[in-house]
Amino acid sequence: MKWEGNRESDNVEDRRGDGGGGGGFPIGGRGIGIGTVVLALIGWGVFGINPLTTIGVLSGGGSPQVQQAPAHRPPGDDQGAKFVSTVLASTEDVWTQIFRENGAQYQNPKLVLFTGVTRTACGTGQSAMGPFYCPGDRKVYLDMDFFNTMSRQLGAPGEFARAYVVAHEVGHHVQNLLGISGKVDAMRGRVSEREQNAMSVRLELQADCLAGIWANKSQQAKSWLEQGDIESAVNAAQQIGDDKLQREATGTVRPDSFTHGSSAQRVRWFTQGYKTGSMKACDTFAAQAL
Repeated sequence: MKWEGNRESDNVEDRRGDGGGGGGFPIGGRGIGIGTVVLALIGWGVFGINPLTTIGVLSGGGSPQVQQAPAHRPPGDDQGAKFVSTVLASTEDVWTQIFRENGAQYQNPKLVLFTGVTRTACGTGQSAMGPFYCPGDRKVYLDMDFFNTMSRQLGAPGEFARAYVVAHEVGHHVQNLLGISGKVDAMRGRVSEREQNAMSVRLELQADCLAGIWANKSQQAKSWLEQGDIESAVNAAQQIGDDKLQREATGTVRPDSFTHGSSAQRVRWFTQGYKTGSMKACDTFAAQAL
């Protein structure tokens, strides 16, 4: 992925090393095993829209107290942060253009880099939850140690696999701006758990499809993808399917408990977004078969 030299976003907050950074549940061999990580990823989802409601399950009680210092920009020589900032800038360009073409104005999200735990408008975020989007403050939260977990433990290496993670979370922001996620959230508690899970799957698969649209449009604009990049994103989608994660964690698969979709479904919808570049092609809620 030829990302160096492209525009970086100004909408990145660096909270790494701020107060509360070491009090959470870090992933990747620092006091928590892969079994717990996978269970956490299943419980909250790898790329959940709002996984904070069940935070007490992993923390063993209430959320930890977080002393938050003022946010600041990442260091200029931090290559990991530069990569994330560049991908975020590309999503800004793509979605600004798509919204403009449809007579609307896109509002950029913030992306927060943190370690351990951090405050969000949705509650206390923790590294063990993986990346997530909080609609309450319109921010994507990312502990970049998750990228190491993707590569070493989940079998999903590659820069474009990491870009897919960011694009998926931004997809949730797009859903929030369009009112889609709000409608799904409004149904929580009014339908059965099975029905709620089914709606969550459609929401997540749509975010995968929106990530595919971004991949399509960004490639048209920048020609920055190299051989194997799309394959690495497809592999990432496959590795974090609910069926694969459940099978590895428990040895069994329970489709009625899926919240993000199977590996095949995640691959299908990302690929559909990438091949078509069309918002209409991403209407998972109207699809009879996922």
